[in-house]
Amino acid sequence: MNLLRILILGGSAEASALARLLADDRRFAPVLSLAGRTRSPRLPPIAHRIGGFGGVEGLAQWLREAGADLLVCATHPFAAQMRRHAVEAARSTGTPLLVVDRPAWSPVHGDQWISVADMASAASALGEWPQRVLLTVGQKDLSPFAGAPQHAYVVRSIDPPSPESLPAGAQVISARPPFEEADERRLLETHRIEVVVTKNSGGSDAAAKLAAARALGLPVIMVKRPPALELGGLDAQRAADAAGAMAWLEARHEAASRLLRV
Repeated sequence: MNLLRILILGGSAEASALARLLADDRRFAPVLSLAGRTRSPRLPPIAHRIGGFGGVEGLAQWLREAGADLLVCATHPFAAQMRRHAVEAARSTGTPLLVVDRPAWSPVHGDQWISVADMASAASALGEWPQRVLLTVGQKDLSPFAGAPQHAYVVRSIDPPSPESLPAGAQVISARPPFEEADERRLLETHRIEVVVTKNSGGSDAAAKLAAARALGLPVIMVKRPPALELGGLDAQRAADAAGAMAWLEARHEAASRLLRV
């Protein structure tokens, strides 16, 4: 049987779903790589590693030494540096690449979105008048909001942020998605939230807060995604979800098997 070795760069719901699809599939030998930013990650049902590679060269070296046949970049949409490293490592090693890009959220009727380019713009968009703010931007992107201390912040993240990164007086809620709309509405009402700040991560796990904000007539400051990766000159494709990624892997396996039969 032709066995394809796969490295999956994880950190997204799609990566976890793909790992579940690959569990016990003897056509593939997958390894899921987790960056290690979450203190207690949900471990996959396949082989895994935790930690960085040491830049592009480290990732390329890992691909060579492991004899990886395929590289799947299924990182979080805002993990721009890791995504660039994946493209550069795929190019330098000649490894076929799949980039999993889940669709971004789009506003619907009733939404009051303020789209901004980055976290500094998000903090500025809150304005001078004090407001009660729900921050769901991750624990690494809080520093711009420390420069707007007139607001009262509720910060939600999977792991508690370091105290020195928090805006003064911020309240921290540690919680892991997925979230339900009724729970999100209760959170907004309990904390008397007046504006939500979030990233356009897309996906269903964290979308309930948008529906809750819409129902309550609250504005949402939405940080745009980094620019899409340029895949020119690569043996590379894109998929929107784990099912699409699995279809790509199966097509690659079938093509490799046909070559062996010739």
